[in-house]
Amino acid sequence: MNTSQTQPYHQPVLVDEVLSGLAVRPGGRYVDCTMGDGGHSMAILDASAPNGRLLGLDMDPEALAVSRERLAGYGQAATILHSSYANLGLTARNNGFIPADGVLFDLGISSRQVDLESRGFSFQSQDSLDMRFDPGSDLTAADLVNHGDEQELADIIYRFGEETRSRRIAKAIVASRPIQTAGELAEIVRRSAGYPRGRTHPATRVFQALRIAVNDELGNLAQGLEQAAEVLVQGGRLVTIAYHSLEDRLIKQSITGKNDSLIGKFKPITKKVVRPSAEEVRQNRRSRSAKLRVAERT
Repeated sequence: MNTSQTQPYHQPVLVDEVLSGLAVRPGGRYVDCTMGDGGHSMAILDASAPNGRLLGLDMDPEALAVSRERLAGYGQAATILHSSYANLGLTARNNGFIPADGVLFDLGISSRQVDLESRGFSFQSQDSLDMRFDPGSDLTAADLVNHGDEQELADIIYRFGEETRSRRIAKAIVASRPIQTAGELAEIVRRSAGYPRGRTHPATRVFQALRIAVNDELGNLAQGLEQAAEVLVQGGRLVTIAYHSLEDRLIKQSITGKNDSLIGKFKPITKKVVRPSAEEVRQNRRSRSAKLRVAERT
């Protein structure tokens, strides 16, 4: 199936800021660790022409199919692989991207993943409760929701969702088993959490927590940041875009030397997070929570 014809492309955020942060130049070598539909990758390849090179990684085979189609015109300038950024060092070495001039992490989930009901990321999905970035991996959200014990669920929801009502929500989930769909889970959380209606769905933090746990997002990010330090040339740039406080906190600790394994490896270039302009948020509402940071390999 040609997914690019059935779903709109994911709209990349902060494109100009990414190019500036990476200090993209003609002939440079860059790694896009979260390629998605290839929006940032295309911009990097255009800015690094005529002889720039890009290594694009993603865990989602559907997104990679779209990227390969969109970037076909760049020929051998683009190397696109089904891989996790937790394996960044080995993948970069095996494909001739050490040293690299820039590494990009655009975290979170894409519009495509949210909009495809079969992936189970959306509150409205009446399909399977999945939430895997890589459909080939073993653990699903359904496994956690239907087989995790109540304390384990409460801990996941509190730790990864920063949800203060985690215990009552976990109790309601266990009492409602089996839960088949994301939409069913969202309704259980809405009823049990007891939050008043507002712009943010009451299940937002619970879905975030389950997605992080299923994909080991924070563990993989920590490994990816450590390996980025080994991949980058001295003076090379690291650009990250985070969408929630747990990611951003880990990134900030890593580039400011508060992570023991990365002490002395990075120098922050941005003193504060860079956020999308009001105009970008107006055009792409999903960009509103994006937080960009830039660091230089010392």
